Amino acid sequence: MLDKKIRLLIVDDSILFRGTLAKFFANDKVIDVVGQAGDPYEARDKILELRPDVITLDVEMPKMNGIQFLKKLIPQYPQPTVVVSSAPIKAFDALDAGAVDYVKKPMIRSQKDVEAFAADLRHKVIAASQARVIQKRSAPQQASSNKMISNAAVARSKDMVIALGASTGGTDALQVVLSGMPANSPPIVVVQHMPPGFTKMFADRLNRQCAVEVKEAADGDRLRTGLALIAPGDFQMSLHKDMKGYYVKVEYGEKVSMHRPSVDHLFHSVARTAGKNAIGVIMTGMGSDGADGIVHMRQQGAYTIGQDKETCVVYGMPMTAFMRGGCTIQAPLDKISSEICKKL
Repeated sequence: MLDKKIRLLIVDDSILFRGTLAKFFANDKVIDVVGQAGDPYEARDKILELRPDVITLDVEMPKMNGIQFLKKLIPQYPQPTVVVSSAPIKAFDALDAGAVDYVKKPMIRSQKDVEAFAADLRHKVIAASQARVIQKRSAPQQASSNKMISNAAVARSKDMVIALGASTGGTDALQVVLSGMPANSPPIVVVQHMPPGFTKMFADRLNRQCAVEVKEAADGDRLRTGLALIAPGDFQMSLHKDMKGYYVKVEYGEKVSMHRPSVDHLFHSVARTAGKNAIGVIMTGMGSDGADGIVHMRQQGAYTIGQDKETCVVYGMPMTAFMRGGCTIQAPLDKISSEICKKL
């Protein structure tokens, strides 16, 4: 039924771009484009008139840019918003302003480009329709408030690896967890569903905010105390071990659980390689990526944590993991880092 479809408002200053998206979604069984707007002022009127479930929002627009618009909109109308941007820094600014998710605006050269972009956007719109819009903190947390892990704990945990996985809402969630980890934390490997070009900037932002060093992973990178590696967009990352210790492989590979990078792909490799010497954390996101992998980790003796429903933007991935028996415990977002440190 139409009234059960996701009501979508498209906000973009390009009439051609708006028309292209509206045409793509014209016969969609899940999404109904209820309106279009060419600038934030028109968007404000359309939101009040049409009451959409989700809006897609361009960042660069006349009269007022998308980020300024979000800062005015979200406190009054917590509207699930998917940002469309070709510039990673703009997307992260929009997420800080209250957007639920983002999608990279492509250079459209063919119908295939349109279809690939629109399919990605469709997935994000569906996820956003299920999301809770959470008011952002006024400023990011800086470094770790946890005390340093004791030398004895570091000695005992020298073979430990911490694996984190997230999707929708994960950029903020990962910032909370990683900023809560001390500088001498065991090595950390991370998958956040994110397009190419965004992961390096994300890692650099986290590196400025956290006590641990954070970088985008490269093939062959060695794990070490105090280092967190973020899987690069559109590549799979897996954990391996040789005589020198842990390292990661980063390769193009097939999609796993419909994702590249995939949380499942990483978690299965951690289960095989680190076994009981691992801690796994599955956080906010739509779908089930990571659920099978964290079950595998727990079966191999790892300690596993699922983010609880109340603090998730989308309680999909952690819910599926919990229902399949993959979570040793569930914890609110602001307690996850302390639970990890407690286990260490």
